[in-house]
Amino acid sequence: MSRGEKSAYTDKQKRQAEHIEEGYRKEGVSKKEAEARAWATVNKQDGGGKKSGSGRKDHH
Repeated sequence: MSRGEKSAYTDKQKRQAEHIEEGYRKEGVSKKEAEARAWATVNKQDGGGKKSGSGRKDHH
């Protein structure tokens, strides 16, 4: 998976990232930085990529 590749994400995650990015853009953050922060937030919330099964998995 190359850097910046978003195909592993669900549509919901993509919309969420776009929404977060928009918020940063309104604060005057550059497009590149806003996008990086938005995806970092989505990754932090969901652990990145698509999940199989339900419930949260503990990461050790």
